[in-house]
Formats: sequence, structure tokens, C-alpha cells
Amino acid sequence: MSGELVDWDDARIHVLNPTLHYGWGVFEGIRCYETAEGPAVFRLSDHIARLYRSAKIYVMEPSFTQEEVVAATKETIAVNDISSCYIRPLVYLGYGEMGLNPLPSPVEVMIAVWPWGAYLGEEAEANGVRAQISSWKRNDPNITPPAAKASGQYLNSSLAKVAAVKAGYDEAILTSPNGHIADGTGENVFIVSGRQVITPLLTDGPLGGITRASIMQIAADQGYEVVEQHVVRTDLYLADEAFFTGTAAEIVPIVSVDDRQVGAGKPGPVTRELLEIFHRATRGELDRYRSWNELVRN
Repeated sequence: MSGELVDWDDARIHVLNPTLHYGWGVFEGIRCYETAEGPAVFRLSDHIARLYRSAKIYVMEPSFTQEEVVAATKETIAVNDISSCYIRPLVYLGYGEMGLNPLPSPVEVMIAVWPWGAYLGEEAEANGVRAQISSWKRNDPNITPPAAKASGQYLNSSLAKVAAVKAGYDEAILTSPNGHIADGTGENVFIVSGRQVITPLLTDGPLGGITRASIMQIAADQGYEVVEQHVVRTDLYLADEAFFTGTAAEIVPIVSVDDRQVGAGKPGPVTRELLEIFHRATRGELDRYRSWNELVRN
């Protein structure tokens, strides 16, 4: 926290911290994987670059450089002596002035790491998940900017997630105000139609996911036509396959949407192929994607 290593139980902030009250903060979700060469963080520099883009959107200037945050992330993993973990960097407001103007408050940075398994459950990857198109809409870009991974913006996702779980589904899918598919509550969405791998346009509200970009690259390398376009709910109903991508979720097949079976109602061959390649890439087993793995100890 703020350049110092702190024990887990001593990681505290003041109860009048403005980020706690108003959600003015930006963060990342990153994973470290065990590889034959040692622990390696998947696309660490890309994640930290996005963190700083989010901070710029929210008028926050961290006192540390991107390179210093990358180095601090590796140091935190090494000190905890873990080879596989989830990483949460957060740029937040320190104790300053209460109120809706964040500018007088100092900008702080913290990094936490901990072991974390499958976000949507251990069986989700193997069996797929049931999704619901949410009645909650993804925020319009002129309400909150989807290009930023910001703390307060996730209230929108949480409302959709709670509604889906209470209705008996595993996950929710949100649409833009004009009815186009945006994303899941914490994941990007893809559909497969023949040899096309399709994902919603960023202008329809999804976060520009790092895993999204990775899968688009992998799919193109495998000879699939990767398409960014408007997607509507019936495209999901009629797709050959569908899946979520995200750092926490990784790759999770979607087997039904609104109780309509997607494709064969089980993880499809394209999803399984991309999933296998992605896992091998995160483990540092593929030279083509070796640059995505940043070793904790060089």
C-alpha cells in the first residue's frame, strides 16, 4: 500500500475514505500462473497500462509510474511465495475532504494478491453456464465511461448479477440502452457462427477486456474470422456456440440464454479449442504467445 509492504490484517483505510463512499477509484483484475520457468503474470504490462488509462479518465494521477507498479506487483507475489494467484491493483482516494469533488484528496495505490480459483465455479468451464439477459441496462457512455474499469461502475453489474442469481441463473448478460448486447457482469461475450467468432463492438458498452483481446488474437491465428459487430439477444439464441471471457472467469461456455439452448446445449468444439490454447498460453507452453507471460523472478 502506497509503496510499502503491509501484512494482510494491517491493510486498512479510514472509514471516511471518499472511494468507500462514492466509488471513485479504478482497478484491475490480473492472474499469475505457474509455468515451467516459475510464476508468470499474464499480460501484466497490458493490465497496468489499462489501469492508468482508467485513472486518466477519472482524473487521478498516481505518484508511481507504470513500471514501478509492474515491479511492485511482482515483488508482492514473490514476498507471498505463491505461484498461482489473483492480483488486484487499486488506485483510490486517500483520506482528504468529504464531498463529491475528488480533486482535493490524495491518490493512493495498493496491490493485493491471493489464491483464487474458478470465478463462476469449478464446473463452469467443463459444463457451461446458464445466462439471463438482464433487465438492467449497461450504462450509457455519457453516464459512466465503459473504457474505464472503475469501482462505482460495478454497481450496475452487481444489480444484474443479483437478479440473475435470485432467478436461478449463473450469470447475467447486459444490453446497451439501444438493445445491443454489451457484456456479462464481469466478462466479455462471444458467439460462434460457423467459422466466425463474433463479439460486441466496444461502442456498445463492454470493457475492452485483456482476455477478450487475447481470444480474438488466438482465434485469428487459428484461422477463424474474428468479427466485432452489433449483437442482439436473438443472435445468442441462434448461435452455434457462445462463451464468456475474462481474467477472473477465464473462458466459460454459455449453454443457454433465457432458457433457450445455445447450439448443442454443451461446450462446443470452437470454445473448447480456444480454451485449450488459452490455457496453454497462460502456462507459457506456446512460443507464439510467450511475450504475454511476465515472469515474477527474471
